[in-house]
Amino acid sequence: MMKRTILAAVALTALMVSGAFAADHQVKMLNKGAKGEMVFEPDFVTAAVGDTVTFIPTDAGHLAETTPGMLPTGGKQFQGKAGKPITMTIDAEGLYGVKCLPHFSMGMVALILAGKPTNLDAVKAAVDKIPSPKPKKHYQDLLAQLPATN
Repeated sequence: MMKRTILAAVALTALMVSGAFAADHQVKMLNKGAKGEMVFEPDFVTAAVGDTVTFIPTDAGHLAETTPGMLPTGGKQFQGKAGKPITMTIDAEGLYGVKCLPHFSMGMVALILAGKPTNLDAVKAAVDKIPSPKPKKHYQDLLAQLPATN
């Protein structure tokens, strides 16, 4: 019985410590930012599994949601509401594509890298299927920021 109690205490402590090191990354949704109009700032986030990313609509009319085909295996889709902040948890290693639906055609997209880009080929294929030139180009520019892999 004592052994189980000690094991339970160790497991609980490990869970508490792992959560204590998780970071929350803040991303603003702006009508105008350093890179132009209708932007996420920053538009490229490097995070770790277990971190959270909070999308903050500093201007009305923005919402953040996952982009179809741009989610790693085990990652969870999310869809915010216009004018409301939303926090997502990074559940799996890989790339997460994010868009502001009302301003998607204007290129309002962001990319999150958690660990290694395990779903890079799928994300590139999804980008190739985007018919609108601005978001397609912005995603291509964001993918170009990925660290080189060996």
